[in-house]
Amino acid sequence: MILDGKEIALRLQNEIRTNVEELKKRLVSPALAVIQVGEEKASESYAKNIRKEGEALGIYVEHHKLSVEISEEDLLYNIRNLNARKDIHGILVELPLPAHINKAKVVEAIAPEKDVDGFHPINFGKLFEGTTPFPPATAQAIITAIKSVVTIEGKFAVIVGRSNIVGKPTAVLLLQENATITIAHSRTRNLQDLTKMADILVVSVGKPKLIGRDFVKPGAVVIDAGINKIDGKLVGDVDFDSVKDEASYITPVPGGIGVLTTLMLFRNTVKAATLQNRIV
Repeated sequence: MILDGKEIALRLQNEIRTNVEELKKRLVSPALAVIQVGEEKASESYAKNIRKEGEALGIYVEHHKLSVEISEEDLLYNIRNLNARKDIHGILVELPLPAHINKAKVVEAIAPEKDVDGFHPINFGKLFEGTTPFPPATAQAIITAIKSVVTIEGKFAVIVGRSNIVGKPTAVLLLQENATITIAHSRTRNLQDLTKMADILVVSVGKPKLIGRDFVKPGAVVIDAGINKIDGKLVGDVDFDSVKDEASYITPVPGGIGVLTTLMLFRNTVKAATLQNRIV
């Protein structure tokens, strides 16, 4: 069956709207600041989608569009100003950044309590500890999608991809759900032998149609978190047409995990507003 992100998104939207309404009754209006550096089309589109989704959820989105030539010092100054504002609860800096700006410095400049992306070293450390209030959005979306169709506990999960954005945090969250996990990557030998054992297979490597039918255990849950463009069309890392009849559930690209990721960002923003205002 197709694991449609849009169906799960409807439930999440209702959950988030309800929580926003409760906060507003307490005179707290959740707000997210999005910082975009440069005119890159993908970043512009992402910022636009975030603003649109925020409006639908009742969350204020403040878009800061900065010149690609901005100095690292000036960008950090902007972030510090947002850290100090009590009316802004979450800060998201869109990536990638221009080459002259140190990404690590920018991530570390965001106040941990406003780091709704979950990548500040403090929050990333708490992720491994199991105490982070802000699990990274894509990993959180993946876990939510899986839990909507199967119980994770006791399953053998293979994650193909070891990035800090998707692979590693997804592995940690699966482990916390009592799955047994293996992380595969570009240096893994006999990848096919490994993936064919997986009850849950998560793929995020940026290689179009890397995973075909012969890589999948019959009845497995297959989560495709890859995003690639071929002839102007978005495709995932999984060969959807060949795998869909082998898997019990599979996420499409587009329309799968990407649909849920932005909602997780807003869920984290609501959590940030709740914590900053000490609402139990």
